[in-house]
Amino acid sequence: MGTETKVFETDVRVRYQETDQMGVVYHANYLVWFEVGRTSLIRELGYTYSDLEKKGIILPVVEVHANYRAPAHYEDELTIRSYVQEMTGSKLVFGYEVYRESDEKMLTTGHSKHIWCSKEMKRINLEKLYPEIYQVLTKAL
Repeated sequence: MGTETKVFETDVRVRYQETDQMGVVYHANYLVWFEVGRTSLIRELGYTYSDLEKKGIILPVVEVHANYRAPAHYEDELTIRSYVQEMTGSKLVFGYEVYRESDEKMLTTGHSKHIWCSKEMKRINLEKLYPEIYQVLTKAL
């Protein structure tokens, strides 16, 4: 992550149902937390997913990657750091880092790639069709 990248933080506490019998977080929950982080990022910029959907815009995930470095456990307090890694008129890539608050240990890193689409799942160019939204999102870079 570059030194000028704007980072948005969201806190979560690991719930019992997110863990296995050993109290370790099941790997797929990190993808859920990535979503929590990116929706919070968009909200902090002044939009919600429902705002975008009302305009006929959707942002499906086309790729996701997670690198697991250390496990999270039941009742750990975590911070999800989310940021815009790359943006063009037709795609948006978010980066993520998940930290345990008690020792500030980085647990997971990852990214998700999304494409801007119409409700009919036709790829669109956000910069051309909705320049005001595109400009707001560039503030996250």
